[in-house]
Amino acid sequence: MPVIHLEPVSRRVSKSDVLSLLHTVGGLDRQRVGRIELHGGTATVEVPEGWQFRLARQLDGQRLGDRPVRAWAERPGSGNAAGEEHFQRLARLLQWESEAEARQAVERASRLSPPEAERSGTSLIDLVLLDEDTGLGGRRLWQLGKRNRSPLPWTRLDVGSPVVLTPQTNRPSHKGPAPGERRPAPGPLQDAHRGVVYQRTDQTISVALGSSDDDPGDHETWRLDLADDQVAVQRQRSALERAAAASGDRTAKLRDALLGQRDPEFAAETDEASLDRGLNDVQQKAVRFALAARDVALIHGPPGTGKTTAVVELIRRAVRRGERVLACAPSNTAVDNLLLRLVAFRERAVRLGHPARVLPELREHTLDLLVDAHPDVRLARKLVKQAMGLFRQAARYTRARPEPGARQQTRQEARQLLADARRLEMQAVEHLLNTADVLCATTTGLDSEILGARRFDLAVIDEACQSVEPGCWIPLLRCDRVVLAGDHCQLPPTVISLEASADGLGISLFERLMDLRGAAISRQLTVQYRMHEAIMAFPSREFYADGLVADASVRQHRLADLPDVQATALTESPLEFIDTAGAGFDEEVEPDGESRLNPHEAALVVRKVQELLDAGIPAADVAVIAPYAAQVRLLRQRLPVPGLEIDSVDGFQGREKEAVVISLVRSNPGGEIGFLADIRRMNVAMTRARRKLLLIGDTATLCTHPFYQRLIEYLEHQNAYRTVWEEDAP
Repeated sequence: MPVIHLEPVSRRVSKSDVLSLLHTVGGLDRQRVGRIELHGGTATVEVPEGWQFRLARQLDGQRLGDRPVRAWAERPGSGNAAGEEHFQRLARLLQWESEAEARQAVERASRLSPPEAERSGTSLIDLVLLDEDTGLGGRRLWQLGKRNRSPLPWTRLDVGSPVVLTPQTNRPSHKGPAPGERRPAPGPLQDAHRGVVYQRTDQTISVALGSSDDDPGDHETWRLDLADDQVAVQRQRSALERAAAASGDRTAKLRDALLGQRDPEFAAETDEASLDRGLNDVQQKAVRFALAARDVALIHGPPGTGKTTAVVELIRRAVRRGERVLACAPSNTAVDNLLLRLVAFRERAVRLGHPARVLPELREHTLDLLVDAHPDVRLARKLVKQAMGLFRQAARYTRARPEPGARQQTRQEARQLLADARRLEMQAVEHLLNTADVLCATTTGLDSEILGARRFDLAVIDEACQSVEPGCWIPLLRCDRVVLAGDHCQLPPTVISLEASADGLGISLFERLMDLRGAAISRQLTVQYRMHEAIMAFPSREFYADGLVADASVRQHRLADLPDVQATALTESPLEFIDTAGAGFDEEVEPDGESRLNPHEAALVVRKVQELLDAGIPAADVAVIAPYAAQVRLLRQRLPVPGLEIDSVDGFQGREKEAVVISLVRSNPGGEIGFLADIRRMNVAMTRARRKLLLIGDTATLCTHPFYQRLIEYLEHQNAYRTVWEEDAP
């Protein structure tokens, strides 16, 4: 029998509830329904031949229990074998990646002692509860700090990070396991409480737990660990299944265009006036092209070319046409960047997702807080309090025996008040979603329980090259057409599983479409507003067919041109490479780890950064980038300067600084450069700099790769090549 799927399905929903929905809404005789399975928040139902697509249309968006559900039909042997194979492959790779993430978490917990886990940046230990509150849409808020009131160490637990809070019953041991002994696995899952980091200071970290009902209990000390996001994995898996099963609707047509099974269509471009008068001609042409797309268009934005500016213009123009827009990006930071600009233009935009993952200045635009402030919801809160009072009254013992049925009547009245409160809350949510012109969310943050069956005229996915393809299919299922913006010449999506990466999970939808269709569906931005032209020229030649042009406002700007900055050899030159070849700056493998560091090179980095600071460059305008985590940790120890940012390449994608110092680390007799061979990583690192780019490395090792040979030749041509011997000369 054909199969239909319903999701998300509450745990409280029974098979008889599903059967009732099929009968009352779908008009299907109960006797004709086949097997019903409830698993993992999804209901799978066998229905008679010829009923599956009709039922999917009728049930999509209907309420099952206390929430709306999405419905879609599965048709075995649809004839689209290539498409089915594509989605089956993506689902398999997604499963491999999920398993690799789980293995990594277990291995980290079993291999590292608590202090070692904390030094790795994935944990914070020996925490105590400092303050407790409620907020952020009714969630329980915990503020934690070190037991000894010391500052928090460097950590990867940033605002928006999913975390697990667990009791730490004993003080952490600083002794490692005995030889050959593995550390015990983490504590029982029932002691773990999931949450999201919503605030962090030098001394404290604050976590928003699931709800005000989520009470971790009373324990002396606590531990926080970075957690995976299983909800996101399930949403991607479900999206792939629905995309593969789509038939005869707009989703199926869009899917076929994205798989190369039909040519994407474009309407005639219209010559509308730009809403943002600051757009250059190339940006305006890209926006007009994207607006004319009936299926898909790509905006290729190399570093500093104003890609997000063009995307915001595209969204605003679509809204002026009366369209509803879904604005997405893979990361919360990228979504907030879109929302910040839309709000500045007074667009009616609502941010979906956990408020803790949103910038504080934008939280008032999140659905949760907008709902809390709605007059109907304030009334609903009063009804809930009344209901709780009635429940307590019904449970209270009195000397006088209550009238028969009195307690039951009181509880029924309380349940009715709760039902009224839920109805008022749902009405408020519906009103806010229906009156917004733009909904903003991460690609994996789109919740069917909130959105129901809503569709959008246009979906825009910014930073699309940082998302694996399964993540993009979640918003794709809800739109008539899509515009992807990104740069496939910068970092690809992060993939942990070597098997999944080798089989193509690291190839984003943007990159696949660029290879498939190229210029037919894309427009590249060319005027960049970030880099001095000497910094720009080499990446432009290597990655962008020498097509970038530095705007006059940045073409010749230098550090020495900034206020209160001394004019020195370091601040007057925009580009510099210091060669450490032959100086004995050998790389080392981190003790008890696999990452690499270079202590001598780190010492030179410290000297050059101090020179920049002494010349008057604010620490907040300087970035130090190293490709290896061990070198990052070493540099953070040696440069504890407030405001100075030291991080890996990944930590700086999408950002910029006035001065960037890059420590390349690798120096060995065999000429091994490891993942420096991923030249897209170097493209990102070099193009973060606005006025000064300083690279430090060993050419004898680096120049075993042709890319670095060409880089050194370019630097010599620019008179920007130095040796470490010149640095030490009087």
